[in-house]
Amino acid sequence: MSSVSQQQQQQQQQQQQAQAALLQTASTSSSTSADASSPSYHHHHHHKDLVSSLTTEQIAKDQKIALRAIRLFLKSKTSYDVLPVSYRLIVLDTSLLVKKSLNILLQNSIVSAPLWNNKTSRFAGLLTSSDFINVIQYYFQFPDKFDLVEKLTLDGLRDVEKAISVEPIETISSHPFKSLYEACVKMIDSKARRIPLIDEDEKTNREIVVSVLTQYRILKFVALNCRETRMLLRPLKDINIGTEKQMLRATMETPVIDVIHVLSQNSVSSVPIVDENDKLINVYEAYDVLTLIKGGLYTDLSLSVGEALMRRSEDFEGVYTCTLNDRLSTIMETIRKSRLHRLFIVDENGKLISVITLSDILKYILFGDADGDDDNNNNDDDDDVQLEA
Repeated sequence: MSSVSQQQQQQQQQQQQAQAALLQTASTSSSTSADASSPSYHHHHHHKDLVSSLTTEQIAKDQKIALRAIRLFLKSKTSYDVLPVSYRLIVLDTSLLVKKSLNILLQNSIVSAPLWNNKTSRFAGLLTSSDFINVIQYYFQFPDKFDLVEKLTLDGLRDVEKAISVEPIETISSHPFKSLYEACVKMIDSKARRIPLIDEDEKTNREIVVSVLTQYRILKFVALNCRETRMLLRPLKDINIGTEKQMLRATMETPVIDVIHVLSQNSVSSVPIVDENDKLINVYEAYDVLTLIKGGLYTDLSLSVGEALMRRSEDFEGVYTCTLNDRLSTIMETIRKSRLHRLFIVDENGKLISVITLSDILKYILFGDADGDDDNNNNDDDDDVQLEA
């Protein structure tokens, strides 16, 4: 046997060993928690020695294989498979007052709820923080409509949306026994971050809201069940995932109403907060708007973001960051262990570069990395994947 092929064999063996080892190791993410004004930061580390023994070509090839396997997994499962054995579901009747619905969401620490129209026995869309943001914007534009806002019911939200000309409420849904892949595609197509699962009672034809599936739940399900996520070793800078975005930002001094306008106009669910050197120091999320208006839908909104963050709820998930050298394998590992909705990409000095949202990750898993062409999933001209939940 010639020495060349022996060398090749040895190389192959080394690569296989490195890959096997990789499938066994999990990355760690460190976090420090501090007071409300400086949130807990989480950052990624990776086992560089294992990865360094793999060639760039091998890594790219593995990434393709892994993506294919994950897609097959999503096609082989139904949305129903993702649901836990027991869970509670809060469905709101559309005749409920908007301010009551806000209290229900806050008391139950939930960010959204399916709506139910009792007259028609049909699902009536999903109530999310965007709906409350719309009401705030409406009240801001029409301050004389105090009484209307006080007595507004959930089915009156349509009129508010028309008045300030924003997108109507999300009404997409999927059947629980349809494939999980299909539910994911529907979410990406409609830019929704969660999708209600709706079944129908055969005898009465009444719709039944089974549950609501979030992007976080789906990605966590993938991270828990697909070992192939550990093969997603290409650095973020090489895969065009959410890195080409026009970044919106605010400072601690920005009036909170300005941030609310940004959240609404750009259909994003968070705005990063930076200091005077563009260093990332916090994030203002759409959910923070709910705790802000807890006392009433017409709170004084001239207060600054810094003041508004003082009212943030205790269960804030923290700010997750990564660098352009990080890999999806570590990010998926973090999703498996921690609750997060986005990772801000920073440089070595903590300066904000961009953001990767769960939508970006889901979109990449579904459509990214087609043979030899990474840019094919980045050609949509919309900016509203900049920052979202």
